[in-house]
Amino acid sequence: MFTGIIEQIGIVEEVQATQAHTVFKITTGIFDDLNLGDSVSVNGTCLTVTGLTEEAFTVEMVNETKRVTSLDEVSDGMHVNLERALTLNSRLGGHLVSGHVDGTGKIVRVDNDGSAIVMYITCPDLLMKYMVEKGSVTIDGISLTLFDVDMKASEIVLNLIPETQERTTLSSKNIGDRVNIEADMLMKHVAHLLNFSDATVSNSIAGRRGQDV
Repeated sequence: MFTGIIEQIGIVEEVQATQAHTVFKITTGIFDDLNLGDSVSVNGTCLTVTGLTEEAFTVEMVNETKRVTSLDEVSDGMHVNLERALTLNSRLGGHLVSGHVDGTGKIVRVDNDGSAIVMYITCPDLLMKYMVEKGSVTIDGISLTLFDVDMKASEIVLNLIPETQERTTLSSKNIGDRVNIEADMLMKHVAHLLNFSDATVSNSIAGRRGQDV
């Protein structure tokens, strides 16, 4: 579990891709408490630490993660957003983030509004029902507020404050770049409960009773 508050920008020192999986070696400056098996959010994708050195760690990406996220475009020398897993005594500065990317979007427009960068991103149609004005969304691991939602165009609008511009990779993205999107997990759970009717539960119980007989 994560908060969407990026702790640092890491540098991908090396990418080793095979048919089985992809290994990223990432240089880090402040993560001095990582252990093998720990979870780290890399551009919003929860990955497991498989190797450690004094200045870097390695994580493995399976093929399904490669298909679902934008990490398939990461190459040697690229910068990535990093966050260690949430601890129970941490402040929840963003919102609850699982690190399980729901899909990718594309940056279609970038404007300036004073000190803020206004970013327009296309969003998969299946995820638009979770996008609510002034609600939360995770973009490349960053907890952000939805300033506007265009259902007809399947677009979301974000404002990047100077702190976000400085501490994450999002301000260096260009029009046409893909980003990882994770919808608010609370919205997803509520939607699931609303669609899971009492009739479905009753039929399931009746089916199990029939099997017992």
